Amino acid sequence: MFVEYGNSVKTENEQPATNSEAMQEKLIIGMTDGRMYELYAQWIKGLDLSVEIVRLGYALDNLHEVAKCRGLVFTGGEDVYPKHYGKEGYLSYCEACDFDEQRDDFELKLLTQAHEKQLPILGVCRGLQLINIFYGGTLIPDLPVWGKFNHSRLPNGKLPYHEIQINENSLLYEITGAKSGMVNSLHHQSANRIGRGLLVSALSADGVVEAIERVDPTNGPFLCLVQWHPERMEDMESVFVKNIGEAFIGAVRLM
Repeated sequence: MFVEYGNSVKTENEQPATNSEAMQEKLIIGMTDGRMYELYAQWIKGLDLSVEIVRLGYALDNLHEVAKCRGLVFTGGEDVYPKHYGKEGYLSYCEACDFDEQRDDFELKLLTQAHEKQLPILGVCRGLQLINIFYGGTLIPDLPVWGKFNHSRLPNGKLPYHEIQINENSLLYEITGAKSGMVNSLHHQSANRIGRGLLVSALSADGVVEAIERVDPTNGPFLCLVQWHPERMEDMESVFVKNIGEAFIGAVRLM
């Protein structure tokens, strides 16, 4: 299966790189700073030795470095402040200690640049939520209060696993080849109203959004947003880990 991603399509006149050239060429990928950053970096670099990661964060004051990146990974972490999706009344359902407004502001600026540069994007957990907001979507501030199962840590501190159902007419299905499967979970918020030009490609049994992508995958660069944590799945060969990471890197290589 080959999917053409917007402006990333190669023309007939372009010559493919030889194997040696492909191995030597560095793929520079930007990755947002945050909790467990090293796990995300190890996962992506472990999939392709040619990947070089640029750590992007407000504390590094390096928004300008997106200019050299060919793709971006938006990692997990803090809740997004409700003002960014017009729901400041949701503050009482959030944990005040779990906000980082400087990170929100930095990463929204980063998304603006990524949109302008038409970069492939992979978003994980908070990444899914922030990008949904960027496209005009909203969030559920606390899943149990909204009548959903608890999707955060178990009492023993381990991550719960649950089944997801995948839309068979989605890019996610093309990437994974799976109609359903087990993924981990570490979040108390989720996407609610879905942003413009996006659609849900996977759901949990209680109707929580587990993956988002473009309505038309060919109408723009690669965009795959997942609510689970591929970087810390028990089975790193799972199609919900390896296939997703490799699809993103493949899209970056086409840039």
